[in-house]
Amino acid sequence: MKNNLLTEKLAYNGESRTKTHIHLIRYTAEGFGETLCDDFSTFEPAKDPAEKLWVRVHGLEDAACIQEVCTHFGVDFLAVQDILNVDHPSKVEVSDDYNFLISSIVCHDRVIRVRLIQGCNFVLSFTEGESAFYDGVVEALRNNVLKIRQRTSDYLFSVMINELTANYISIAMSIGDDLEDLESELIAAADSRDVSVRLQNHRRRYMELKRIVLPLKEQYSRMLRSDSGLIREENLPFFNDVNDHLQHVSQLIDGCRETLSSLMDLYTANNDLRMNDIMKRLTIVSTIFIPLTFLVGVWGMNFRYMPELEWHYGYAMAWGVMLVVGLAAYFVFRTKRWR
Repeated sequence: MKNNLLTEKLAYNGESRTKTHIHLIRYTAEGFGETLCDDFSTFEPAKDPAEKLWVRVHGLEDAACIQEVCTHFGVDFLAVQDILNVDHPSKVEVSDDYNFLISSIVCHDRVIRVRLIQGCNFVLSFTEGESAFYDGVVEALRNNVLKIRQRTSDYLFSVMINELTANYISIAMSIGDDLEDLESELIAAADSRDVSVRLQNHRRRYMELKRIVLPLKEQYSRMLRSDSGLIREENLPFFNDVNDHLQHVSQLIDGCRETLSSLMDLYTANNDLRMNDIMKRLTIVSTIFIPLTFLVGVWGMNFRYMPELEWHYGYAMAWGVMLVVGLAAYFVFRTKRWR
Protein backbone atom coordinates (compact mmCIF):
# COMPACT_ATOMS: atom_id res chain seq x y z
CA MET A 1 0.00 0.00 0.00
CA LYS A 2 1.44 3.37 -1.04
CA ASN A 3 2.23 6.11 1.42
CA ASN A 4 -0.64 8.58 0.94
CA LEU A 5 1.36 11.39 2.51
CA LEU A 6 3.83 11.39 -0.41
CA THR A 7 1.38 12.07 -3.24
CA GLU A 8 -1.34 14.56 -4.09
CA LYS A 9 -2.66 12.47 -6.97
CA LEU A 10 -5.95 10.67 -6.57
CA ALA A 11 -6.31 7.35 -8.37
CA TYR A 12 -8.48 4.28 -7.99
CA ASN A 13 -6.27 1.18 -7.67
CA GLY A 14 -8.92 -1.54 -8.02
CA GLU A 15 -9.91 -3.76 -10.92
CA SER A 16 -13.61 -2.91 -11.28
CA ARG A 17 -14.41 -0.96 -14.43
CA THR A 18 -17.92 0.07 -13.42
CA LYS A 19 -18.56 3.57 -14.70
CA THR A 20 -18.95 6.00 -11.81
CA HIS A 21 -22.55 7.10 -11.41
CA ILE A 22 -24.58 8.56 -8.57
CA HIS A 23 -27.99 7.80 -7.12
CA LEU A 24 -28.97 11.01 -5.32
CA ILE A 25 -31.67 10.29 -2.75
CA ARG A 26 -33.48 13.12 -1.00
CA TYR A 27 -36.03 12.40 1.69
CA THR A 28 -38.08 14.10 4.36
CA ALA A 29 -40.82 12.89 6.67
CA GLU A 30 -43.35 13.66 3.93
CA GLY A 31 -41.58 12.60 0.74
CA PHE A 32 -38.89 10.65 -1.08
CA GLY A 33 -37.06 11.30 -4.35
CA GLU A 34 -34.27 9.55 -6.24
CA THR A 35 -32.23 10.95 -9.14
CA LEU A 36 -29.66 9.14 -11.26
CA CYS A 37 -26.75 11.19 -12.62
CA ASP A 38 -23.30 10.55 -14.08
CA ASP A 39 -21.58 13.40 -12.30
CA PHE A 40 -22.10 15.71 -9.35
CA SER A 41 -21.94 19.04 -11.19
CA THR A 42 -25.73 19.30 -11.42
CA PHE A 43 -26.22 18.85 -7.67
CA GLU A 44 -28.46 21.43 -6.04
CA PRO A 45 -28.17 22.00 -2.28
CA ALA A 46 -31.17 21.22 -0.12
CA LYS A 47 -33.64 24.09 0.24
CA ASP A 48 -35.55 22.47 3.09
CA PRO A 49 -33.54 22.32 6.35
CA ALA A 50 -35.39 19.12 7.25
CA GLU A 51 -34.32 17.42 4.03
CA LYS A 52 -31.78 14.64 4.37
CA LEU A 53 -29.49 13.29 1.64
CA TRP A 54 -28.11 9.90 0.74
CA VAL A 55 -25.53 10.18 -2.03
CA ARG A 56 -25.11 6.62 -3.31
CA VAL A 57 -22.05 6.34 -5.55
CA HIS A 58 -21.44 3.21 -7.65
CA GLY A 59 -18.03 2.69 -9.21
CA LEU A 60 -14.79 4.34 -8.07
CA GLU A 61 -13.05 4.66 -11.43
CA ASP A 62 -13.70 8.41 -11.79
CA ALA A 63 -11.50 9.80 -9.02
CA ALA A 64 -12.37 13.41 -9.95
CA CYS A 65 -16.08 12.75 -9.41
CA ILE A 66 -15.38 11.08 -6.05
CA GLN A 67 -13.29 14.07 -4.99
CA GLU A 68 -16.00 16.50 -6.08
CA VAL A 69 -18.62 14.73 -3.96
CA CYS A 70 -16.35 14.54 -0.92
CA THR A 71 -15.18 18.15 -1.22
CA HIS A 72 -18.78 19.39 -1.31
CA PHE A 73 -19.52 17.64 1.99
CA GLY A 74 -16.27 18.66 3.68
CA VAL A 75 -14.51 15.29 3.58
CA ASP A 76 -10.74 15.75 3.79
CA PHE A 77 -8.20 14.67 1.19
CA LEU A 78 -6.80 11.70 3.12
CA ALA A 79 -10.29 10.23 3.47
CA VAL A 80 -10.75 10.54 -0.31
CA GLN A 81 -7.49 8.65 -0.82
CA ASP A 82 -8.73 5.93 1.54
CA ILE A 83 -11.99 5.67 -0.42
CA LEU A 84 -10.09 5.04 -3.66
CA ASN A 85 -7.59 2.64 -2.11
CA VAL A 86 -9.18 -0.84 -2.27
CA ASP A 87 -6.25 -2.34 -0.32
CA HIS A 88 -7.01 -0.24 2.75
CA PRO A 89 -7.98 -2.40 5.74
CA SER A 90 -11.32 -1.97 7.46
CA LYS A 91 -11.44 0.94 9.86
CA VAL A 92 -13.67 3.43 11.68
CA GLU A 93 -12.65 7.08 11.78
CA VAL A 94 -14.41 9.73 13.86
CA SER A 95 -14.08 13.49 13.35
CA ASP A 96 -16.06 16.54 14.39
CA ASP A 97 -17.83 16.78 11.02
CA TYR A 98 -18.38 13.18 9.95
CA ASN A 99 -18.02 9.50 10.79
CA PHE A 100 -16.10 7.43 8.26
CA LEU A 101 -16.26 3.65 7.89
CA ILE A 102 -14.24 1.45 5.52
CA SER A 103 -15.40 -2.12 5.00
CA SER A 104 -16.38 -4.67 2.35
CA ILE A 105 -19.31 -6.82 1.26
CA VAL A 106 -18.65 -10.54 0.88
CA CYS A 107 -20.68 -12.12 -1.95
CA HIS A 108 -19.71 -15.79 -2.37
CA ASP A 109 -16.16 -15.61 -3.78
CA ARG A 110 -16.36 -11.90 -4.59
CA VAL A 111 -15.45 -9.04 -2.27
CA ILE A 112 -16.93 -5.58 -2.96
CA ARG A 113 -15.38 -2.62 -1.15
CA VAL A 114 -17.76 -0.24 0.62
CA ARG A 115 -17.10 3.14 2.23
CA LEU A 116 -19.70 4.96 4.34
CA ILE A 117 -19.59 8.58 5.53
CA GLN A 118 -22.21 10.09 7.83
CA GLY A 119 -22.58 13.78 8.50
CA CYS A 120 -25.18 15.98 10.11
CA ASN A 121 -27.91 15.61 7.46
CA PHE A 122 -26.30 13.34 4.91
CA VAL A 123 -24.90 9.88 4.29
CA LEU A 124 -22.41 9.10 1.52
CA SER A 125 -21.92 5.54 0.34
CA PHE A 126 -19.23 4.46 -2.12
CA THR A 127 -19.43 0.97 -3.63
CA GLU A 128 -16.60 -0.37 -5.76
CA GLY A 129 -18.88 -1.93 -8.39
CA GLU A 130 -22.52 -2.09 -9.35
CA SER A 131 -24.27 -3.72 -6.41
CA ALA A 132 -27.85 -4.12 -5.26
CA PHE A 133 -26.72 -4.62 -1.68
CA TYR A 134 -28.44 -1.50 -0.29
CA ASP A 135 -31.55 -1.71 -2.48
CA GLY A 136 -33.52 -2.96 0.52
CA VAL A 137 -32.63 0.21 2.44
CA VAL A 138 -33.77 2.32 -0.52
CA GLU A 139 -37.12 0.50 -0.52
CA ALA A 140 -37.44 1.07 3.22
CA LEU A 141 -36.94 4.81 2.67
CA ARG A 142 -39.38 4.85 -0.23
CA ASN A 143 -42.07 3.08 1.82
CA ASN A 144 -41.12 4.81 5.09
CA VAL A 145 -40.71 1.49 6.90
CA LEU A 146 -40.66 2.00 10.69
CA LYS A 147 -40.90 5.75 9.98
CA ILE A 148 -37.30 5.76 8.80
CA ARG A 149 -37.74 9.05 6.95
CA GLN A 150 -38.66 10.83 10.18
CA ARG A 151 -35.38 9.79 11.75
CA THR A 152 -32.03 11.54 11.49
CA SER A 153 -29.14 10.57 9.21
CA ASP A 154 -27.32 8.69 11.97
CA TYR A 155 -30.20 6.19 12.10
CA LEU A 156 -29.81 5.55 8.36
CA PHE A 157 -26.07 5.14 8.97
CA SER A 158 -26.75 2.52 11.66
CA VAL A 159 -29.13 0.65 9.33
CA MET A 160 -26.47 0.53 6.62
CA ILE A 161 -23.81 -0.75 9.03
CA ASN A 162 -26.31 -3.30 10.29
CA GLU A 163 -26.74 -4.52 6.71
CA LEU A 164 -22.98 -5.10 6.59
CA THR A 165 -22.97 -7.07 9.84
CA ALA A 166 -25.93 -9.15 8.60
CA ASN A 167 -23.86 -10.00 5.53
CA TYR A 168 -20.93 -11.06 7.72
CA ILE A 169 -23.16 -13.21 9.94
CA SER A 170 -24.63 -14.89 6.87
CA ILE A 171 -21.19 -15.66 5.41
CA ALA A 172 -19.81 -16.89 8.76
CA MET A 173 -22.81 -19.20 9.24
CA SER A 174 -22.44 -20.45 5.66
CA ILE A 175 -18.79 -21.29 6.30
CA GLY A 176 -19.77 -23.02 9.54
CA ASP A 177 -22.45 -25.13 7.81
CA ASP A 178 -20.06 -26.14 5.05
CA LEU A 179 -17.44 -27.10 7.62
CA GLU A 180 -19.98 -29.25 9.46
CA ASP A 181 -20.72 -31.11 6.21
CA LEU A 182 -17.00 -31.60 5.67
CA GLU A 183 -16.64 -32.86 9.22
CA SER A 184 -19.36 -35.47 8.59
CA GLU A 185 -17.54 -36.63 5.46
CA LEU A 186 -14.22 -36.89 7.26
CA ILE A 187 -15.70 -38.75 10.24
CA ALA A 188 -17.39 -41.17 7.83
CA ALA A 189 -13.96 -41.61 6.19
CA ALA A 190 -15.51 -40.85 2.81
CA ASP A 191 -13.05 -41.11 -0.06
CA SER A 192 -13.54 -37.54 -1.21
CA ARG A 193 -10.44 -36.48 -3.09
CA ASP A 194 -11.40 -32.81 -3.19
CA VAL A 195 -11.62 -32.41 0.59
CA SER A 196 -8.25 -30.65 0.83
CA VAL A 197 -9.22 -28.18 -1.92
CA ARG A 198 -12.55 -27.43 -0.21
CA LEU A 199 -10.80 -26.98 3.12
CA GLN A 200 -8.42 -24.47 1.58
CA ASN A 201 -11.30 -22.59 -0.08
CA HIS A 202 -13.14 -22.32 3.23
CA ARG A 203 -9.93 -21.23 4.93
CA ARG A 204 -9.52 -18.47 2.33
CA ARG A 205 -13.11 -17.30 2.88
CA TYR A 206 -12.57 -17.38 6.64
CA MET A 207 -9.37 -15.33 6.39
CA GLU A 208 -11.07 -12.74 4.15
CA LEU A 209 -13.97 -12.38 6.58
CA LYS A 210 -11.58 -12.14 9.51
CA ARG A 211 -9.60 -9.34 7.85
CA ILE A 212 -12.81 -7.38 7.30
CA VAL A 213 -14.58 -7.91 10.63
CA LEU A 214 -11.92 -7.84 13.34
CA PRO A 215 -10.67 -4.27 12.68
CA LEU A 216 -14.29 -3.06 12.66
CA LYS A 217 -15.00 -4.84 15.93
CA GLU A 218 -11.96 -3.24 17.57
CA GLN A 219 -12.60 0.30 16.28
CA TYR A 220 -16.39 0.48 16.25
CA SER A 221 -16.61 1.73 19.83
CA ARG A 222 -14.95 4.99 18.73
CA MET A 223 -18.26 6.18 17.32
CA LEU A 224 -20.10 5.29 20.52
CA ARG A 225 -17.66 7.31 22.62
CA SER A 226 -17.53 10.30 20.29
CA ASP A 227 -18.55 13.75 21.59
CA SER A 228 -19.18 15.17 18.11
CA GLY A 229 -22.95 14.95 18.45
CA LEU A 230 -23.33 13.23 15.08
CA ILE A 231 -24.87 10.23 16.80
CA ARG A 232 -27.92 11.24 18.78
CA GLU A 233 -28.67 9.73 22.15
CA GLU A 234 -32.02 8.32 21.02
CA ASN A 235 -30.25 6.35 18.26
CA LEU A 236 -27.48 4.94 20.46
CA PRO A 237 -29.43 1.69 21.12
CA PHE A 238 -29.34 0.93 17.38
CA PHE A 239 -25.57 1.42 17.26
CA ASN A 240 -25.21 -0.72 20.38
CA ASP A 241 -27.24 -3.40 18.60
CA VAL A 242 -24.80 -3.27 15.69
CA ASN A 243 -21.97 -3.65 18.19
CA ASP A 244 -23.66 -6.79 19.54
CA HIS A 245 -23.87 -8.15 16.00
CA LEU A 246 -20.16 -7.50 15.48
CA GLN A 247 -19.42 -9.38 18.69
CA HIS A 248 -21.58 -12.24 17.42
CA VAL A 249 -19.73 -12.33 14.10
CA SER A 250 -16.44 -12.37 15.97
CA GLN A 251 -17.59 -15.40 17.98
CA LEU A 252 -18.69 -17.16 14.78
CA ILE A 253 -15.30 -16.44 13.23
CA ASP A 254 -13.54 -17.89 16.27
CA GLY A 255 -15.73 -20.97 15.96
CA CYS A 256 -14.80 -21.30 12.28
CA ARG A 257 -11.13 -21.03 13.16
CA GLU A 258 -11.37 -23.82 15.74
CA THR A 259 -13.41 -26.01 13.40
CA LEU A 260 -10.97 -25.46 10.54
CA SER A 261 -8.06 -26.36 12.78
CA SER A 262 -9.73 -29.57 14.00
CA LEU A 263 -10.76 -30.52 10.44
CA MET A 264 -7.22 -30.08 9.18
CA ASP A 265 -6.01 -32.38 11.98
CA LEU A 266 -8.78 -34.88 11.20
CA TYR A 267 -7.97 -34.76 7.48
CA THR A 268 -4.29 -35.41 8.21
CA ALA A 269 -5.17 -38.25 10.59
CA ASN A 270 -7.46 -39.82 7.97
CA ASN A 271 -4.72 -39.64 5.39
CA ASP A 272 -2.29 -41.28 7.82
CA LEU A 273 -4.80 -44.06 8.57
CA ARG A 274 -5.44 -44.59 4.86
CA MET A 275 -1.71 -44.75 4.19
CA ASN A 276 -1.22 -47.19 7.08
CA ASP A 277 -4.01 -49.36 5.68
CA ILE A 278 -2.37 -49.40 2.26
CA MET A 279 1.01 -50.24 3.77
CA LYS A 280 -0.55 -53.06 5.80
CA ARG A 281 -2.12 -54.60 2.70
CA LEU A 282 1.14 -54.37 0.83
CA THR A 283 2.92 -55.96 3.79
CA ILE A 284 0.45 -58.86 3.82
CA VAL A 285 0.94 -59.49 0.13
CA SER A 286 4.71 -59.31 0.52
CA THR A 287 4.69 -61.65 3.53
CA ILE A 288 2.62 -64.25 1.68
CA PHE A 289 4.94 -64.24 -1.30
CA ILE A 290 8.24 -64.22 0.63
CA PRO A 291 8.16 -68.01 1.38
CA LEU A 292 6.90 -68.70 -2.14
CA THR A 293 9.80 -66.72 -3.53
CA PHE A 294 12.14 -68.76 -1.31
CA LEU A 295 10.74 -72.05 -2.63
CA VAL A 296 10.98 -70.89 -6.23
CA GLY A 297 14.55 -69.80 -5.57
CA VAL A 298 15.47 -73.19 -4.13
CA TRP A 299 13.96 -75.16 -7.00
CA GLY A 300 15.44 -72.78 -9.50
CA MET A 301 19.04 -73.58 -8.52
CA ASN A 302 21.06 -75.57 -11.08
CA PHE A 303 22.17 -78.51 -8.94
CA ARG A 304 22.71 -81.79 -10.78
CA TYR A 305 21.38 -83.97 -8.01
CA MET A 306 18.02 -82.51 -6.95
CA PRO A 307 15.57 -85.36 -6.19
CA GLU A 308 12.45 -83.35 -6.97
CA LEU A 309 13.56 -82.82 -10.57
CA GLU A 310 13.43 -86.54 -11.28
CA TRP A 311 9.97 -87.09 -9.78
CA HIS A 312 7.09 -87.59 -12.15
CA TYR A 313 4.82 -85.42 -9.97
CA GLY A 314 7.51 -82.93 -8.87
CA TYR A 315 5.91 -80.01 -10.70
CA ALA A 316 2.49 -80.67 -9.16
CA MET A 317 4.10 -81.14 -5.74
CA ALA A 318 5.87 -77.78 -6.02
CA TRP A 319 2.60 -76.04 -6.83
CA GLY A 320 0.89 -77.88 -3.99
CA VAL A 321 3.54 -76.83 -1.48
CA MET A 322 3.36 -73.19 -2.60
CA LEU A 323 -0.45 -73.14 -2.42
CA VAL A 324 -0.42 -74.66 1.06
CA VAL A 325 2.17 -72.17 2.30
CA GLY A 326 0.35 -69.21 0.73
CA LEU A 327 -3.06 -70.26 2.11
CA ALA A 328 -1.58 -70.99 5.52
CA ALA A 329 -0.07 -67.48 5.69
CA TYR A 330 -3.39 -66.00 4.50
CA PHE A 331 -5.43 -67.79 7.19
CA VAL A 332 -2.93 -66.79 9.86
CA PHE A 333 -3.50 -63.12 8.93
CA ARG A 334 -7.27 -63.62 8.90
CA THR A 335 -7.10 -65.19 12.38
CA LYS A 336 -5.23 -62.14 13.63
CA ARG A 337 -7.83 -59.89 11.94
CA TRP A 338 -5.37 -58.33 9.52
CA ARG A 339 -7.21 -57.21 6.45
